[in-house]
Amino acid sequence: MSNIKPSLVITSTSNQRIKDIVKLRQRSHRDQKGCLLVEGYREVKRALDNNYKPNTIITCPELFMGEHEGKLIERSVAAGAEYISCSVPVFMKISARDRPDGLILIGPQIRNTLDTINLPENALVVVAESIEKPGNLGTILRSADAAGASAVFVCDKCTDVQNPNVVRASIGTLFSVPVVDCTSEAAIEFLRTRGFTILAATPHAEKFYSDYELTGPTAIVVGSEQYGLSDKWLEGEGAVKVRIPMLGQCDSLNVASATTILLFEVVRQRVAPLPQRVWLYRHLLQTDALRGQHHVHLHRPFL
Repeated sequence: MSNIKPSLVITSTSNQRIKDIVKLRQRSHRDQKGCLLVEGYREVKRALDNNYKPNTIITCPELFMGEHEGKLIERSVAAGAEYISCSVPVFMKISARDRPDGLILIGPQIRNTLDTINLPENALVVVAESIEKPGNLGTILRSADAAGASAVFVCDKCTDVQNPNVVRASIGTLFSVPVVDCTSEAAIEFLRTRGFTILAATPHAEKFYSDYELTGPTAIVVGSEQYGLSDKWLEGEGAVKVRIPMLGQCDSLNVASATTILLFEVVRQRVAPLPQRVWLYRHLLQTDALRGQHHVHLHRPFL
């Protein structure tokens, strides 16, 4: 527990401050106030670990699930946050979870632009066009973080990046991976002028995603599950259309799952040196033959 005393203790669910916080679940109110809600121990910790500066931390000690919440309170206050403590009924009113763990941050929305983004050499970027579901966008952010992506471009967005469900599904990686809101046209121009290999994922492509060398600057582009990528990506110059082999009756994957597969092909190519990949290819073939298992086709770009 923290030795810091809250500046405000709220025990009434009819408190106006609580009513205002509840309104932040709505996008219009979040945008009007320029606020972002961050709920949950892991999400709060990841925000603070990435130098996020909250305006307010709201706690309910009775709901804490561990012993380290006090450190997060201290770090939040040190970063300039107002410290509010509340009763269980009050916290349950402002929480969006069935079983909250007693921590919520309120702070400024995250805003990055193509003009301010700073990418390293051989950057890996994810472009998510018109993703409808907050859970999918959050999972894409989580996979992007795990794969070491330098940024995620959210193009022609259908889902609010600042949605608390995006924060939750990303497990706070919204704070570890720079996210840029932009149009598809702006993203295409940005990537082309910087020499990116642009992989546009579509089930109608002839080539597999593993057919290309992805150790240089690479952009993985995915679209909505219902409509896929727009013609801006599929018909224009500069992007190569790729698909994931589908061997069952289903002709497509969840967009977050597909993104993860594509990202980790990039990781595989960058992590495994060529001699190691050749050895692994041969080893798998020999193991398959020795064990008498069903033949596993390893596409040539495995090398």
